Amino acid sequence: MSVVERLQGLLVAGAAALGFGAGLLLAPGAAAAAGGLVLPALLIMLVGVFSQLSPGRLGAIRDARGLLAASLVLNFVFTPALAWALGAGLLGGQPDLRIGLLLLLVTPCTDWYLVFTAAARGHTGIGAALLPLNLGLQLVLLPVYVLLLGGQAAMVDARTLAEAVLLVLLVPLAAAFVLRRTGAAERYAPAIGTATPLLLCLAVAAMFAAHARTVTAHGVEILMLLPALLAFFLVLPVLAALAARLLRLPADRRVTLIMVTTARNSPIALGLAVTAFPDRPLIALALVVGPLIELPILALLAQLVRVAPPRTSPG
Repeated sequence: MSVVERLQGLLVAGAAALGFGAGLLLAPGAAAAAGGLVLPALLIMLVGVFSQLSPGRLGAIRDARGLLAASLVLNFVFTPALAWALGAGLLGGQPDLRIGLLLLLVTPCTDWYLVFTAAARGHTGIGAALLPLNLGLQLVLLPVYVLLLGGQAAMVDARTLAEAVLLVLLVPLAAAFVLRRTGAAERYAPAIGTATPLLLCLAVAAMFAAHARTVTAHGVEILMLLPALLAFFLVLPVLAALAARLLRLPADRRVTLIMVTTARNSPIALGLAVTAFPDRPLIALALVVGPLIELPILALLAQLVRVAPPRTSPG
C-alpha cells in the first residue's frame, strides 16, 4: 500500500478544509465552476477502480446471497424507516429539511463507495455487482418513499435515469475494459492505486468549494441537520458490522457490506431535488451538507475496518 493510500483519511479531511476555504475566498462564479470538477474526477476514479477488477470476481455475487440479502434489507427496508424516524423526531417542524434528508438517506451510493471499499481491501467484485441493482431499485422506489414517508412525490425523469446509468456505470466500465484488454491496467497498477485517492481528494475539495457559501448562508438549518446525519452515519456501520458477524461473512465481504450500506448517492439525489423542487432550496441543502459529513466518515471507516494484508512467511 502506498503512502498516499495509508494517509487517505487525513488527505480527505485536508481536501475538505482546503476546498471550503477556497470556496469562501473565490468569486462566486469561480466557486460554482469548481463543482464541475466533481463528476469528471469521480468518473476517472471509477475507471481506476473498475480496471483493477477481475471479470471473474463479478460472478461472486451468486455466492454472496447472505451479503446481498443483508444489503437489500438495510438499504431498502431499514434505512427508509430510519430516515423517516430521524426526520419526524428531529426535523418535524421543517418539512423541506425533512424531505431533503429523506432523499439523501434512501439513495444508496453507486459510485465512491467502491473507492472506499477498495481502500479498505473489501470485495470490490461483489461491490461492483451490487451497483446496478442499487441504482435501479433506488430510482424505482424513490418516488414511493417520498410519497409514503415525506408526503410528496419526487418523480424521476427518463433523462436523469439515462445519464445516471451511462455516466456512472457504462462509461467507466467501458474505459476500464479497454485498459484491461490492452494490458494497461496491469502495467500501470501502482500508478492507478496512487491516483485513485488523489482523485477522491480532488472531488471532495471541489464539492466543498462549490457549496461553501451555501453552507455558511444556512448555518441554523445545518445545525438542525447535523444530529440526524451523524446519527445515520453512526448507526448504519454498526448495524452492518453486526449483520456481517451474524452471517459470519469473511473480512472482505464484511467491509463491502459496511460500505455499501453506509455510503449515500448524494449526486443523483441532488439532481432529483433540483428537478423536482426547484423553488425549495432547503431540500437541496441536505444533499449538499450530507457529503460534507459522509466523506470524512467513509475515509475514517476505511481505516478502521481495513482488512489486514495476508501474512507472508520469511524467505
